[in-house]
Amino acid sequence: MPDDVPDNYMTPVYLKGALKAFKKRLKLTRLDAESTLGGGSFSGGRDSGIVAVRPPDRYPQEAWDKLVEMGKLRRAGGGLYELRSPL
Repeated sequence: MPDDVPDNYMTPVYLKGALKAFKKRLKLTRLDAESTLGGGSFSGGRDSGIVAVRPPDRYPQEAWDKLVEMGKLRRAGGGLYELRSPL
């Protein structure tokens, strides 16, 4: 972290923003995968099966570690995280 960032920057509002950004990335990744799976135009579509994604880079690793500690996220391995509860 840069020296001009205060030690107490990890507020509940900051973590809520990080979690919201994570959920948005997960949702968009799922939608993107579902739109390219190929189901016919008359089919009901399919689920993507994507449950974990790489967290947004604009938040530091400490934010993701804290959200794991709080029980909001779970590490899925390979730098990926997944939600503890479904979207």
